[in-house]
Amino acid sequence: MQLDAHIPDGPIEKKWDEHRFHMKLVNPANKRKFHVIVVGTGLAGGAAAASMAELGYNVSAFCFQDSPRRAHSIAAQGGINAAKNYQNDGDSIYRLFYDTVKGGDFRAREANVYRLAQISVNIIDQCVAQGVPFAREYGGTLANRSFGGAQVSRTFYARGQTGQQLLLGAYQALERQIGLGKVKMFPRTEMLDVVLIDGKARGIITRNLITGKIESHVADAVVLATGGYGNVFFLSTNAKGSNTTAIWRAHRKGALFANPCYTQIHPTCIPVSGDYQSKLTLMSESLRNDGRIWVPLKKGDTRSPDKIPDSERDYYLERRYPSFGNLVPRDVASRNAKQVCDEGRGVGPGGLGVYLDFADAVKRLGEQGVRERYGNLFEMYERITGENPYQVPMRIYPAIHYTMGGLWVDYNLQSTIPGMFVGGEANFSDHGANRLGASALMQGLADGYFVLPSTIGNYLAQAKLDKADTAHAAFRDAEKEVRARTDKLTAGKKAGRSVDSFHRELGKIMWDRCGMARNAPGLQDALQKIPALREQFHAQVAVTGSGEELNQQLEKAGRVADFLELGELMCRDALQREESCGGHFREEYQTPEGEAQRNDDKFCYAAAWEWKGENQAQALHKEPLSFEHVHLTQRSYK
Repeated sequence: MQLDAHIPDGPIEKKWDEHRFHMKLVNPANKRKFHVIVVGTGLAGGAAAASMAELGYNVSAFCFQDSPRRAHSIAAQGGINAAKNYQNDGDSIYRLFYDTVKGGDFRAREANVYRLAQISVNIIDQCVAQGVPFAREYGGTLANRSFGGAQVSRTFYARGQTGQQLLLGAYQALERQIGLGKVKMFPRTEMLDVVLIDGKARGIITRNLITGKIESHVADAVVLATGGYGNVFFLSTNAKGSNTTAIWRAHRKGALFANPCYTQIHPTCIPVSGDYQSKLTLMSESLRNDGRIWVPLKKGDTRSPDKIPDSERDYYLERRYPSFGNLVPRDVASRNAKQVCDEGRGVGPGGLGVYLDFADAVKRLGEQGVRERYGNLFEMYERITGENPYQVPMRIYPAIHYTMGGLWVDYNLQSTIPGMFVGGEANFSDHGANRLGASALMQGLADGYFVLPSTIGNYLAQAKLDKADTAHAAFRDAEKEVRARTDKLTAGKKAGRSVDSFHRELGKIMWDRCGMARNAPGLQDALQKIPALREQFHAQVAVTGSGEELNQQLEKAGRVADFLELGELMCRDALQREESCGGHFREEYQTPEGEAQRNDDKFCYAAAWEWKGENQAQALHKEPLSFEHVHLTQRSYK
């Protein structure tokens, strides 16, 4: 398969504008004749559904939550990047582009990243017009703060709940279109397959999570905006419902899956506290603006932090990276935290933690000043740990947070299935091997508000689509497949192992073998264990009840079944990529200083995997990456 990213010609600064000008348009009267399905109603999906409906298209939107307001986008805390340069500190579209390419360790397409930086300035205007309550300076101008991987302040924020406020803006726009009848909303509905007719995406198969009813939905184009797959690790900062099923089902139908091994470990999370946990809690990266990260200088020092004088503390990020200090990118901060803990200098139970200390910030700003910036985050931390972070340092440790891999898409965000577009975290397009903080919200809204409405219209204007309805044989066949999978899960042993026990076991394999650090023997071991676990799952998993009712065990079983296939592909992708880059850290490939060491001669490409069938090795396709504007070099944040 030849991968064509359809990157426009011309100077990078003009690619997107000229590309939009040359796109085919659908006139307003004809837009009413087209139907678009959007799966997922977080920032990318909600923005896309609202924007497409505003343009005049008929939209059906699907989410498995009871309301779009409960999408996982709500959990983003720290902010959203935009190259507005309101601080007059040297920021620009080009600098945001440069920082993002470098932050991703030179494993993203330059053209896509530049477009993201370019659109970022429009996103802020859009959200302010919607009434999103961004933080403001005393004089009324929008405030900014810094995030990792940048030496400028370009992050716009709404205290520690930026994702929630941005989602409410998109939700209001979506609800307006629902009220006008342009969007039909399907909550508590999970997509279980995509339907192809003549090789093009023409609809989806869903299951109503309340009644269990399996239904078909037809459209002229399908958008998947279903988020990332971090829950393959069981413990992550993702909502428990977040899953890979939509994009994995599309993958099995012909959509290539790109860079699955690129997973992000967030350095600022509350440490694991026991085997009973089902998820982890994020503490925003924004806290690294004012908090200082340190561990004791001596191994095994168990004194309380207030008893350890400054001279016996190691502010290791400030020491190793004086130019960026505590605001190095997430992959760098995470690896360093692991390193000092592996040396025996970690803090807290089990020694898996480092301190994030706000004592200096409280002295400088006063407790009220810190509260105004981070109050809800401090409250959350205290509720979970019982410790007051105004008085004692927070304890943090890295955890799975985001996935840079996803379905392969071209410049138009179209997958290898014609008519199926992918937005937000569900695609692989913008972040390379490591996402910079505050860029997820930026990408989701860029895709939803600005890119997809243009590129889908271009597709519909040119696609020759025969009329189709749910009586078509392709829908009947897809429904039969979905019912068969459901019946297989519910027909299992009722007294076997629980779904969660399999998921937890898979997560431990993934974290130990394909987590923060990886090596060939570990990955090969995982590639032996995961297929065996998958076979055991299908033979022993206990799913009570039937598929004709509300059945949360069935929901989880279907998602874990897909994780068990995806986990194997992630390990295979990590094994074949014999280099370290961004969040993919192979222990065999590191500099003498312990930094990631790329191999640009052999691995300067996006790895896109093709499904070849049950129990068959997937085929690897490569999209070469070229760098004309940001030259390949060893990343340095020193």
